[in-house]
Amino acid sequence: MRRMGFMREAFRSGNRYVVRLALVAALGGFLFGYDTGVISGALLFIGKDLNASEFDEQAFVGALLIGAVIGAMLAGWAADALSRRRTKIIAGAIYVLGALGSALAQTSPELIVARFVLGLAVGTASFVAPMYISELAPKNIRGGVTGFNQLMIVSGILAAYVVNWALKDAPNNWRWMLGLGALPGLGLAIGMYLLPYSPRWLMGKGRREEAHEVLCTVREDPGEVDEELDEIEKESREEGGLREAIAPNIRPLLVIGVVLAVAQQLIGVNTVIYYAPTILKFTGLGSGSAITQALSVGITNFLFTVLAIMLLDKIGRRPPLIAGTIGCIVALVALGIFFSSSSLQHDASWIALVCLIVYIASFAVGLGPVFWVMIAEIFPLPVRSAAMSASTVGNWAANFLVSTFFLSLVDAITREGTFWLYAGFGVLALIFFVARVPETKNRSLEEIGRELGATETDSPHATPA
Repeated sequence: MRRMGFMREAFRSGNRYVVRLALVAALGGFLFGYDTGVISGALLFIGKDLNASEFDEQAFVGALLIGAVIGAMLAGWAADALSRRRTKIIAGAIYVLGALGSALAQTSPELIVARFVLGLAVGTASFVAPMYISELAPKNIRGGVTGFNQLMIVSGILAAYVVNWALKDAPNNWRWMLGLGALPGLGLAIGMYLLPYSPRWLMGKGRREEAHEVLCTVREDPGEVDEELDEIEKESREEGGLREAIAPNIRPLLVIGVVLAVAQQLIGVNTVIYYAPTILKFTGLGSGSAITQALSVGITNFLFTVLAIMLLDKIGRRPPLIAGTIGCIVALVALGIFFSSSSLQHDASWIALVCLIVYIASFAVGLGPVFWVMIAEIFPLPVRSAAMSASTVGNWAANFLVSTFFLSLVDAITREGTFWLYAGFGVLALIFFVARVPETKNRSLEEIGRELGATETDSPHATPA
């Protein structure tokens, strides 16, 4: 019953609005998840319809990721100049155009361009969503509600797997799979139009009265609002930007953010998401059966992300991060052993599915949500946009390298070699997490920025809990 603490806090009368706000803002994560998952099933049918080569199929995945890198770069500027709210409205509108363009594509180049446009929206929304949510959420539930971004990512993946399964035998199935993504994009644009500006963005623009009004709607104790605004105002007077983000007192935090970002991808998570049916086809399954079994991966991802959200504000960020990474390493090593043994592949093909489920469950309680929560917490307000943008760019760039060249890597170093390589990256990441990643639960964003910046300058080890 103690695990339900987050749920009790989240649904207290003063926090219900925050929960609704976070769910709408996190639709950006749903866009990310849906397009990550839907392409895994669509790839099984696009190739034949558009006469796509293996290079084209990798480009369908890679184009979105390149767009996401550029979108994340632009989002840092847009979040400060246009506001977090307006940036997400624009991202939702662009996503609608990209989804419809993908569904109507008649050639491989047309689909690649449409996927690139989708990437611009996905990269922007994935970066701004956790920032916006964390800047409005009370500190006692901030980890959980910021984790809604990851919950919506995995919800999008699960929805995509369900759509892939439901449409696998339908005419023009891949077009419907891709085109249905326009609906959450439209929901994001309309939903964000109805939400308030971030109080921290308003304070940065000198609009204290508006910031006060917004905070009064998301804080249970009005007496704490003025104190919080004073903290924000003091911090917002400092200069911010990429130059300040690499200053000596902030640089260690930027390193943590970027390493979390890159490690999340180098352990191979999006090869499992993008290529789950393809990996299962390696075991001899047909396309329909592979899509059906991949659905269990999506369900596992969703359920364990819900568990993580319930735990983040109870046990902190470090324990699930470290335990989850260990689980990923074990599953990757086992998956490599499976593909190195022809007898296991012949007599026990179910092992591959079990490994994928253990892997995705471990990721869902660790690196999946913790990365997005922590990069929204550890950076001081003046450099938050620049530092989060740099971290998110690193995440999408690593995603591009790992996901786009997965099939080529399998050809070059074998299936088992590929999964063992991911496990090796996982070991390196685990060592870094144990030594360097701080605990951030139950602190205000301003306290975290001050304390971690000072502590990281003084010590190479994790900050005190």
